[in-house]
Amino acid sequence: MLTKILSWNVNGIRACTKKGMAQFIQKEAPDIFCLQETKAFKEQCEEIIAHYGDFKQEWHSAKKPGYSGVANFFKEKPKKINIGCEIESVDNEGRVIVSDHGKFQLVNLYFPNGAASEDRHYFKMKFLKDIFKFFKALDKSKPVIMTGDFNIAHKAIDIHDPVRLDGTSGFMPEEREWMDQLVAAGFTDAFRLFYPDAKDQYTWWSYRQMARQRNKGWRLDYFFVSDRLKDKVKSIRLHQEIEGSDHCPISLVVDV
Repeated sequence: MLTKILSWNVNGIRACTKKGMAQFIQKEAPDIFCLQETKAFKEQCEEIIAHYGDFKQEWHSAKKPGYSGVANFFKEKPKKINIGCEIESVDNEGRVIVSDHGKFQLVNLYFPNGAASEDRHYFKMKFLKDIFKFFKALDKSKPVIMTGDFNIAHKAIDIHDPVRLDGTSGFMPEEREWMDQLVAAGFTDAFRLFYPDAKDQYTWWSYRQMARQRNKGWRLDYFFVSDRLKDKVKSIRLHQEIEGSDHCPISLVVDV
């Protein structure tokens, strides 16, 4: 059965809905869509939720108002849903939803940004270590599709100026090495599966200096799949023409 999954860091669900997100979702007609950086509690969004009334919803909001948060919207109710990853410091920030869809598990993630301070860099690196173990444990029981804003550009091809930005948060050697370890552990970057050498393919652009208009971006948003699922992936797309956030949506079609 073909399943279409859409993922988008919306940089505020309320703001993005006002900028046309509902119309985009209606046009794309995904079976599941995963949002990151919702920046809201569900109870604040009753009017917003009405735009997506045909979908069953699960939210994982941060305890801090207006910060972080992920949400999933499903046409068909999953067999099981787990909110969080059982790491209190991470779950307080609303970063993980896991849903079981029978033949695969879907993980919606919003990775920390380590740029704000040295403390946040260390928080991010601990998160990477812990979430790697979490992924491997999930994969033992059932194949995994993970999606979201990873806040890491993996290779030089995934960032507009790899020489100047080398060592910047999101493109540090230790972060990129973690991505290498993820691939070595049996997970495939679905975009590179289809487009191994495609250049200038980004999902995030700074609001400064007309970065989006000049395509000075980073590829921070991903679909990774368990290697045993990669032959089931039929297509992947970066919807770079869609605005409403500093990130663009990405979508995956998988036959499971």
